[in-house]
Amino acid sequence: MTKAERAEFILNDLSRRYPNPAPPLDHDDAFTLLIAVLLSAQTTDARVNIVTPGLFKKANTPQKMAMLDVADILESIKTCGLAPTKAKNIKKLSQILCEKHAGTVPNTFEELEALPGVGHKTASVVMAQIFGVPAFPVDTHIHRLAKRWRLSSGKNVEHTEQDLKRLFPQHTWNDLHLQIIFYGREHCTARGCDGKTCFICSRVKAQGKDRSPPKTA
Repeated sequence: MTKAERAEFILNDLSRRYPNPAPPLDHDDAFTLLIAVLLSAQTTDARVNIVTPGLFKKANTPQKMAMLDVADILESIKTCGLAPTKAKNIKKLSQILCEKHAGTVPNTFEELEALPGVGHKTASVVMAQIFGVPAFPVDTHIHRLAKRWRLSSGKNVEHTEQDLKRLFPQHTWNDLHLQIIFYGREHCTARGCDGKTCFICSRVKAQGKDRSPPKTA
């Protein structure tokens, strides 16, 4: 099976399993999603969804968040990884949104990535889920699975992102990155699958260099 054939098989299987993938982070708008994704670094989505209701009750707009003390923000997010740094970044980016962007979340990668605590992955999630721009945010699940499925050499997340963008049609990116995440959490976990156990891994391994079309479940 060639890399392109593996990609087609994986896309078809994931599209069947997760036909309408919903973003896992609870949010109401661009700002609350931006904050939720920022918080998700080195923290589970489940944990983020636990802490954000309390935070957004205090402040759910850049204007309100900019008025909070860092200590108030930290109190709401203290159970998240890297909480002190994230609290400072949330305060600062909210101020910048008010000062430079009229209190709205910008809709370009360049402007988003210029905000404190916002890297390319966070910007990609916002661009994809809020503004509908094709993007392929790569998290640890996607990075791990792309390597397991021999879709990328997995040198780093930037390299993995470029490999996946070359393999899959652009119109699939926004759903596909979520589909891979969900599959990785449910079936192809870091410890629960050794690259041979789950459905996709077992089919990819079984096919090897066989160029015949793989069978679906």
